[in-house]
Amino acid sequence: MYQQSRLNSDLNFFQKIKNLDFILLFCIIILSVLSFFIMYSTDGGEFHYHTKSHLTKLIAFFILMLAISFFNIKFWHFCSYFLYGIIILLLIWVSIYGIKASGSQRWINLYFLVLQPSELMKIGIILCLAKYYHRLSPEKVNSFVSISFPLTLIIIPIIFVLSQPDLGTSILIASSGLIILWLGGVKIKYFFVSLIAFLISLPFIITYLEPYQKLRILTFLDPDRDPLGAGYQIIQSKIAIGSGGLSGKGFLQGTQSYLDFLPEKHTDFIFTLFSEEFGFVGSVGLLLLYTIIIIRIIQIGAISRSSFARMFCFGFAFAIFIYITVNLSMVLGLLPIVGSPLPIMSYGGSSMLATMIGFGIVLSAKIHSQQTIA
Repeated sequence: MYQQSRLNSDLNFFQKIKNLDFILLFCIIILSVLSFFIMYSTDGGEFHYHTKSHLTKLIAFFILMLAISFFNIKFWHFCSYFLYGIIILLLIWVSIYGIKASGSQRWINLYFLVLQPSELMKIGIILCLAKYYHRLSPEKVNSFVSISFPLTLIIIPIIFVLSQPDLGTSILIASSGLIILWLGGVKIKYFFVSLIAFLISLPFIITYLEPYQKLRILTFLDPDRDPLGAGYQIIQSKIAIGSGGLSGKGFLQGTQSYLDFLPEKHTDFIFTLFSEEFGFVGSVGLLLLYTIIIIRIIQIGAISRSSFARMFCFGFAFAIFIYITVNLSMVLGLLPIVGSPLPIMSYGGSSMLATMIGFGIVLSAKIHSQQTIA
């Protein structure tokens, strides 16, 4: 066993290439190509700013993903707490010196990239908690201290993200963290009690929301109350998706998008444009592609010998599932608009960077699947 683990940690470059998950890699490439063409469509069929920027980030972050995958999974285990701490410092920096836009203060200008640290925390929290539960013995998992510490690790970044304010991202960070608690062995009764407490306190929580956040909830409950104002975006989104029909209007033929009826079509509402142009068939195809990606990530976790790699893969697969579910529910009017990008497809450097880092660590777990971590 030791010899097998040692051989796996000393893989050369060609052995690492051989151990890559080419099915997952191929799916990521297909998704990236689709995202390029749909971004090209948002620019009206011309190679303008969003398309150029998206393509540049796709290439750069794809190369970064491959570079990350070649690092031994032990490296990511070793750096997990450190990376979490760095992201917390970035969140503190944002709260003091961050760029303000549309009433929010969420970004740091790095000149080559406008970084949103809260997106990185979606991966950072999974890494940190996967390391925490890696060595925690099963009999200690449900003790007060063992539950309080990871909850604190989740609550700290949520406080900073809520202050930006960014309710949507804070919910996604919480979801990513809580799934690791469940995977770590925390009893389901604690989640059930917490859910009941949350539902009871929901009316009080709503009173502390920002006015625009309350408006989003009211718009979700009744979009037609303000069809030309707060409800305009979701109404136009539903019209665009419905107008796509079975096979869609065709590439570059989306009238809702090209006539500028659909706001924010390159970011959170990218699926709406895709669905209008490629219809129900294209939408199902995109969801199947995401499904294959999630299944491959779970399979990589299942064959990993270290509980750290296994927990990270399972947690990241769940996170991707949540991101997709929230985004699609949002554009279909099944959830309030909370600003959740569709992985890889939506325009946004920080979101794509975080997703590619996650894929890179998953591929690292595949390459070093026989690597044990003490």
